[in-house]
Amino acid sequence: MRIVLVGPPGAGKGTQAAYLAKNLSIPHISTGDLFRANISQGTELGKKAKSYMDAGDLVPDEVTIGMAKERMSQPDAANGFLLDGFPRNVSQAEALDGMLKSEGMQLDAVLDLEVPEDEVVKRIAGRRICRNDSSHVFHVDYSAPKAEGVCDACGGELYQRPDDSEETVRTRLDVYHTQTEPIIDYYRAQGLVATIPALGQVNEVTERAMAALSHKGKAA
Repeated sequence: MRIVLVGPPGAGKGTQAAYLAKNLSIPHISTGDLFRANISQGTELGKKAKSYMDAGDLVPDEVTIGMAKERMSQPDAANGFLLDGFPRNVSQAEALDGMLKSEGMQLDAVLDLEVPEDEVVKRIAGRRICRNDSSHVFHVDYSAPKAEGVCDACGGELYQRPDDSEETVRTRLDVYHTQTEPIIDYYRAQGLVATIPALGQVNEVTERAMAALSHKGKAA
């Protein structure tokens, strides 16, 4: 299957993408991973992306599209893929449609992870990261450390990343509503969108997504 995963920051896209890709035996293609791989490998697209990022500018659509196109042409993506973070706007969605059409392919489904805005803010703004090891992550409500501000694993100081502050999260949500949300209507017009309530346990959300994909597969 060829799937696009969309949803606001904090909806659990990365977690769900990993589970779904494993269940479906297709590669999880994340924009963040694409950027990191191209920059670390020093590709032409990576160099271009880095020059914009270093200047604090948004990476132009054509650079992101080029990276995605190159990744989707690799052998492991021949039987499908799950895109996470791409397309990010309608022009990227149109470019993706064009790319697939030129190969005689099309998307099978667009999964829209739905989370109330206040829950998104609570999820992200409540995160606390260990200064000694960023893989040690806690949450003031959902997985609080035994001692406030202290990492259970190593005793390091827990802190809130600047981009996890409530103000920054609400700004990121505004950007999502303005730039990315319109692709849901774009794909809905093609009959591709399945809205997945993303509250609850991770496995429950995965089961809802797999059920929706099963329905899409039958419909196709």
